[in-house]
Amino acid sequence: MSKRFYITTAIDYVNGQPHLGHAYEKIIADVIARARRSLGQEVFFLTGLDEHGQKVQQAAQAEKKNPQEYCDALAADWQAFAKKLELTNDDFVRTTQPRHKEFVQATLAKLNAAGHFYKASYTGFYSTKEETFLTEKDRLPDGKFDASYGEVVELKEDNYYFKLGAHQQWLIDYIEANPDFISPSYRRNEVLGFLKNNTLEDLCISRPLARLNWGIPLPFDPEFVTYVWFDALVNYASIAAAHPMLGLWPADIHVIGKDIVKFHAVYWPIMLKAMGLPLPKQILVHGWWQKDGAKISKSTGNVVDPITVINEWGLDAFRFYVLRELDIGPDGNWTDEGFASRYDSELAKKLGNLLNRVLSMLKSYRKGIVPARHDELAADAAKAADETRALFKQSQLQSALQSIWGLVNRANKFVDETAPFKLAKDPAQAQRLDEVLYNLAETCRVLAVLLWPFLPGTATKIYAQLGLQGSPDKLDAATWGGLQVGHAIGEPAPLFPRKDV
Repeated sequence: MSKRFYITTAIDYVNGQPHLGHAYEKIIADVIARARRSLGQEVFFLTGLDEHGQKVQQAAQAEKKNPQEYCDALAADWQAFAKKLELTNDDFVRTTQPRHKEFVQATLAKLNAAGHFYKASYTGFYSTKEETFLTEKDRLPDGKFDASYGEVVELKEDNYYFKLGAHQQWLIDYIEANPDFISPSYRRNEVLGFLKNNTLEDLCISRPLARLNWGIPLPFDPEFVTYVWFDALVNYASIAAAHPMLGLWPADIHVIGKDIVKFHAVYWPIMLKAMGLPLPKQILVHGWWQKDGAKISKSTGNVVDPITVINEWGLDAFRFYVLRELDIGPDGNWTDEGFASRYDSELAKKLGNLLNRVLSMLKSYRKGIVPARHDELAADAAKAADETRALFKQSQLQSALQSIWGLVNRANKFVDETAPFKLAKDPAQAQRLDEVLYNLAETCRVLAVLLWPFLPGTATKIYAQLGLQGSPDKLDAATWGGLQVGHAIGEPAPLFPRKDV
């Protein structure tokens, strides 16, 4: 059984509606999944929801619903959101599903039997909002806790703890020996810095039933439920186990945001080691979005609603902007002007206009019939295809888009250099016009193939307008010479209608 390429996202907490950051992460993962499929790999793409914990219990109480009802209603919204983004996910996990709960309980029982847990009493300060215990180190100079923790209360309670500290040196050695394990490299350096300069405290993996009943019960002590992070992180393995015939584990890439690196790059690897499972091959960490240089915040109204943008501009324009504007790693800044500008200059004028001019000339000058093959732009197309292939393997999506647009720009320049509308007026230049038209039409076909992981709707439209059947979803089809002499093209139509901004 050959291993499938297994890619996952963070699972989102159901205490609200999806926003720009969620959309960005899912689109990154979707493009990587599509890119790997276009490279000919079998892929399994997982996303989903984290539905347990105190915040969910409180939010449900506030709406006078039981927690499962509350989660079911929100899960429908999140699944509709995934559909709106046209994600090609193969499964959608909800941590309230029996298949996940059973795996979590089996894991807890196994780790407990192997001596990884102990019970202890703890007195300390607890942030309900962040669902975490705080220590003296978390206090501000004035002795208070940061407002981001919300209400902080003093608690004394018994809980179960996972012996994290015993694995600290092993994890440092592992990260140093596997430089690609955490990407980009500066995130890896942050994790190493944290591990080398702090003693790992053991992880509290339970909450008393008396305080929190919305969680997975501990199989060895019914008075406690599982701490939400221990439950959530296990989803990647629980869903792999739910598809035993596919050979999924270990995950090839976990796509996550920078705020949860500690959980994914410290807690999760140690949990997996204790479980006797191999570690994921890579944790790929993306940054956050700002809007107009300021933090995105509902309370100030400084938000970007992905659904509104998609309804107005189209899904592919949204996908293009977030991937072209922001490389995976740093933080990005959304501006409505920047969005409109990229739509107009790069999508409408450069890509859309190129296809429209080429097809219109073929219709006008050659009755919509493709002339004989000619290879003047073959080397440019091959260079873009080779670069894109290599960048797909590195998950360098922004660079791949830049390379593809290099070919778009080359084709537009070729139109200016060869002036086909002038050639068409001179019967003696008929053969030269044939050569120019073939090169342009074939370049458009190659562009459809290269663009498919990023802009699947647009790529499929380009194919259809070229009169080609099916979907340009295999990168091998980017080989020059796919358009045959005598082939009849379809009808041109604007890919990205101009908008008066």
